[in-house]
Amino acid sequence: MFGLLINEKEIKEMEYLIKREMDEILFDLRDERIDHIVKRTMEERYKILFTLFRRVASPHECLKYMRRGKKDRKKG
Repeated sequence: MFGLLINEKEIKEMEYLIKREMDEILFDLRDERIDHIVKRTMEERYKILFTLFRRVASPHECLKYMRRGKKDRKKG
């Protein structure tokens, strides 16, 4: 386990970068041209990013990016 000491400005920057990456993944997951194997890898990456996001974002912001089930995965 590692510790990290960052200020509020750095937290906001991390939050912004993670949100941007998760938005891109969500957009790509809706693309039917992308193979399901690639999408599975993208889903794993999304889970890792969301775990990081939970550490820096407010619970309200986390709710916006929480994926619940297959219904959400089909719509994106």
